[in-house]
Amino acid sequence: MSGVERKRNVLNFKQKLEILQKLDNGESASSDAEDELNKGNTITHSAALQSVETLLDYMGQRGFDYGDFTAVRKIHVDIRQEMNKQQKQSCITDFLKQ
Repeated sequence: MSGVERKRNVLNFKQKLEILQKLDNGESASSDAEDELNKGNTITHSAALQSVETLLDYMGQRGFDYGDFTAVRKIHVDIRQEMNKQQKQSCITDFLKQ
């Protein structure tokens, strides 16, 4: 891999402080650190949801096996649940900031 540069994601001071405060309060902060580090490398929930919906449409047109269709539908539900969970957390955070 010579000549290939890898972008290194590093938490800034404020992000580190917030994570340390959560740890002091007995909260889990590992997912927060991971989310911050992966911000530039992740696909949004809405983009993933749209891709899965497109795949479901394609599978429906091509007559895929019911088991395959069910598996992709489960992925769709999982993405939607994660999206709702993050929206709820965001609303709570916004409320507490006021």
